[in-house]
Amino acid sequence: MVEVGLAFVCALVAWSATAALSARCYRNPQLYAGVWVASGVSVTIALSAAFPGALLDFSGVTFRIFQIGVGLLGPLLLGWGAVEYAVRSARARFGVRLAVLTLTIVPLVVLLIDRLRGRYSGSYPAAGDHYDVIPMFALGLVHAFAAGALIACAIVVLRRMRDRPRIARHELGVLGLAAGAVLLEVLVSRFGLGILGQLMLVGAVACLWTAGLRAADPPRERRGRRRGGRRARDPRDDDPEPDDGYDDDDRFDAEEDDVRRKRRGADRSADYDEPVAPPRPSQRLRGIITIYTLAEGQGDAFDDCADEVVDGVDRHEPDTLLFACHTVSSAPQQRIVYAIYRDQLAYEEHEQQPHVNDFVRRSAPYVVATNVIELALSGASATDGLAGMLMPH
Repeated sequence: MVEVGLAFVCALVAWSATAALSARCYRNPQLYAGVWVASGVSVTIALSAAFPGALLDFSGVTFRIFQIGVGLLGPLLLGWGAVEYAVRSARARFGVRLAVLTLTIVPLVVLLIDRLRGRYSGSYPAAGDHYDVIPMFALGLVHAFAAGALIACAIVVLRRMRDRPRIARHELGVLGLAAGAVLLEVLVSRFGLGILGQLMLVGAVACLWTAGLRAADPPRERRGRRRGGRRARDPRDDDPEPDDGYDDDDRFDAEEDDVRRKRRGADRSADYDEPVAPPRPSQRLRGIITIYTLAEGQGDAFDDCADEVVDGVDRHEPDTLLFACHTVSSAPQQRIVYAIYRDQLAYEEHEQQPHVNDFVRRSAPYVVATNVIELALSGASATDGLAGMLMPH
């Protein structure tokens, strides 16, 4: 009777957690969140089938439902969702989607039609007790794919640790929770484990639920550019380092400023050496105005994302001549991003930058409408200190 009561509690907890995760996904629609919800639904259906199995002993039908949910779709969708969450490469994500399609259809057919063997009881059945070699091989491929996907995602995130350590640590925590859920599901699928297996599946559902919530609430790294300077260093963020009066960011900024000054000086010298009529403004410049309309109460969250992308542009895009995010006094729910690029190539390189892709992904839940206006320069006047006034250090 203990197993019957625990099976009922497991199914109830799984339905509650999956419903909460689905509601969160509805408010924050992201592909990885939808995939993880599908994984939770698969495990929940398997646990629902396990309740009559624990009450009246498992059968061929309940055994297949249990193994498809816990052994196949649960780990497979968790691994896929981790790739959609952590990997920025569109080609890599597309390749993984093709692999997931194959690993869903072929093993699913095998698990549904392969002949079963052995006798059933009320405990969670191990896959090897009733499946032959081919179904076990198909499940092994799925489990290897899930483990490989999570390891690859962890490597990708570790490579970003140097540029954005706080966000990278957060993403590693999310991936760790997803890996814990995969491990628990695989163990229960392969070994059953009786009452311990029931408790482990509750832990897997809890890991999945926590990973979904944490992924939807990334940390905010406020740079404070619109508030007059860099964010003060938090001694809890990283290990203390020797202070020589300058940090790496200041050195990088100083070197980049010197390059820009020399470029402006060369342009001025050329102008004075050959006194000709003022040149016409270059038609190669590319200007873009993007107007964002935000959801109610999401202004601060969007501003945090904007702070980070402005900082990334300032550090890594010398051919983005101006990139500024403005608030609108008469419309608190609007933000205007004004950008000028040296040429079309500079604009295309800007669109491919990791910090720009991350801004698009993170700010999407806060935006309800976007309007893009392309500009053609017909005349201009600006001072040398404009960039410093807009983006103070």
